Amino acid sequence: MTQGSSHRVVVIVDENSNPFELSCAIEVFGLRRKAELGRELYDFALCSPEPRTLMRDGFFTLTGVAGLEAADTADTLIVPNRPDTDVPRRPAVLDAVRRAHQRGARLVGFCSGAFTMAEAGVLDGRRATAHWQWADAFRARFPAVRLEPDVLFVDDGDILTAAGSAAALDLGLHLVRRDHGVEAAVSVSRRLVFAVHRDGGQRQFVEHPIPSPASSADTSLGPLLEWARGRLGTPLTVAGLAARAAVSPATLHRRFRAQLGTTPLAWLTAERVALACRLMERGDPAVESVARASGLGTAANLRTQLRRRTGLTPSAYRERFAPGA
Repeated sequence: MTQGSSHRVVVIVDENSNPFELSCAIEVFGLRRKAELGRELYDFALCSPEPRTLMRDGFFTLTGVAGLEAADTADTLIVPNRPDTDVPRRPAVLDAVRRAHQRGARLVGFCSGAFTMAEAGVLDGRRATAHWQWADAFRARFPAVRLEPDVLFVDDGDILTAAGSAAALDLGLHLVRRDHGVEAAVSVSRRLVFAVHRDGGQRQFVEHPIPSPASSADTSLGPLLEWARGRLGTPLTVAGLAARAAVSPATLHRRFRAQLGTTPLAWLTAERVALACRLMERGDPAVESVARASGLGTAANLRTQLRRRTGLTPSAYRERFAPGA
């Protein structure tokens, strides 16, 4: 347990839970942060319905954690996730999730955790996501839930879900930024050696083709991407990127598809939106100046692209993430 903050995060660990997502929760919410941030971010605890909990595939047994009653003290409750999504959750666990929701606690589900919340009945009519591999099964079992399978995570206010195992880190850092601001999130991400904001959604990871072994180092997009990131505020074009890489636009498209699963224009737009978000998080005052500095050109285009990727207007984004929000 980490103590020192008034916001209490509790993780329910149930039989066959995934160790990776549990580790993500511990890394983001459970580590002490006083040395690096001057304060602790969360009060953290694990709990389980049984004194001994066998983790996924019997990798190890978890003991010595609090009983399920600790879930009743959570401000944020992270629900169990397990790979056997068709196995019903324990009634006691589902009751704990319902009680937390009824008293206004924030609920978080990593990967298959959406199944736990849906089974508890708290997701009906709400937005959520789950791993793309289980999307069809989830829709068939829980048609009342508004599943969004093409995103890394969904923030629906008091209920948040992450799509896959690694997306638990994306959602965890999003919560740190939402609770404590962008500087705290950047500090945590730096310690994790993980991007504080990762563009894109699940679609780019679904059945993604592996580049041909014939690809050599000189076909890597890395140098070109770094060069473009340093010039987002300039009038970059796909033709200009192709010229920089000394290839035809058609070849550049093929390389982007093979290595990133997207197009050069889509990548460029996503990078510019990400830059615009960083500028707004730092407190840049004018939408027009953010649009120019990020290469999006006009305030209208910034609003369109930001809403498409985050669901927020510039003013709403500032209210949530700018200094003092």
